[in-house]
Amino acid sequence: MTTPSEVNTGEAPGTRSAKDPLAQLERALLARGLASQDDLSKARLSLTVADPMNSDIGTGPTGTAFLNTLVTRGVITTAQSERLGRELVSDTPKRIDIPGFQVLERIGRGCMGVVYKARQTSVDRIVAVKILLPSLAKHPSYVQRFVREAKMAAALSHPNLVSVIDAGSANGLYYFVMEYVDGKTVGERLHDIGRFDEKEALHIALDVAEALQHAHEQGLIHRDVKPDNIMIHRDRAKLADLGLARPTTDERWALAEAGLAVGTPFYISPEQARGEVQIDIRTDLYSLGATLYHMVTGRPPFQGETSAEVTRQHADLNVTAPPPDHMNDNISSGFGVVVETLLSKDRKLRYQQPRDLIHDLKNLIAGQPPDIAQQSVSDFGSLREGESLDDTDQLLELQIELESRETRIRQLVQWNSALAILSGLLALVTIAAILI
Repeated sequence: MTTPSEVNTGEAPGTRSAKDPLAQLERALLARGLASQDDLSKARLSLTVADPMNSDIGTGPTGTAFLNTLVTRGVITTAQSERLGRELVSDTPKRIDIPGFQVLERIGRGCMGVVYKARQTSVDRIVAVKILLPSLAKHPSYVQRFVREAKMAAALSHPNLVSVIDAGSANGLYYFVMEYVDGKTVGERLHDIGRFDEKEALHIALDVAEALQHAHEQGLIHRDVKPDNIMIHRDRAKLADLGLARPTTDERWALAEAGLAVGTPFYISPEQARGEVQIDIRTDLYSLGATLYHMVTGRPPFQGETSAEVTRQHADLNVTAPPPDHMNDNISSGFGVVVETLLSKDRKLRYQQPRDLIHDLKNLIAGQPPDIAQQSVSDFGSLREGESLDDTDQLLELQIELESRETRIRQLVQWNSALAILSGLLALVTIAAILI
């Protein structure tokens, strides 16, 4: 199935096929951070599906029973279950009439919108059209966010980013038009093959890093880099979905989200997980590291009983994931070092810009060891697990101060010795003068 990132959001290993009658419900739960993949798997095991082929998502026997199981297990509340069920059944446009576009089929559904494959009649071109959900279109804040996403995407122009062609509103619908990418997401490929080999993972990582470098140069951070936001089109990877993106320098926007864990739990950076205000491109590099880890090991870096537990593990400086080359001995130590550098909990130890990562990835593709990641390991490899550079800087400053004090003390001792000798000589001179 081909779609920009709205198609699948937040899935961990074992994501269900779109033909599964509960797949849409599971994607919605994952995308909103209401449940982890483990929550969903356990709910499925405890649920006997009587008639999946005739069940309507959300309100039919299957959907209702599944939601009730999640409520019973304490994963979601009753109110969340009722609201989700209503939205999934009713919250899609009943009639789509956008001048200049012929809608062909629905290809995806996410938190904010539905994505359709369409034909742009004026130039006979296949495109993807994302439409804001009618329930959200009633709220100015969501409309503003939707329009903002379109404008940010339109401001970017790079072959490794899904481009926006047009945006507008018609017949009560807010929409924007994107290029149609004929391919699968990395998430869908993971579902099909389990994990990627190193060579393919390297080329995908390089494409995404170049997309992030372009976004960085335009002053944007993506904030939701993950397998389902990376499209694979022939021999190129394209980063999609700027739904969570924001300008790095927008302080008012940042303060409005202070304390909120914005992102997808399996791939969220520590600073996003803690709801920090000051975040930058390094947050995207961490998420890319988590994505690469999943790609080559077949599982995200951290797993847990709930989404909150997974997020907490990302935020905790003392919790580290097993090295990727320990999870998969077919990948090189150099690739492992690159991924571990990306996943450093202290962002001062990560790559500082995408171009640094690009340099190391090109080295690996050429059969050479990484330069920058190796420097990071050699410079900071002696740090204790969970210790940050801030702590180390303080220790160094203390050590320098102590050494400075010791030097001053030695100098004072030397001066005191010299004064004592001088005093002795003066005393001898005085005695000699008296005797004479």
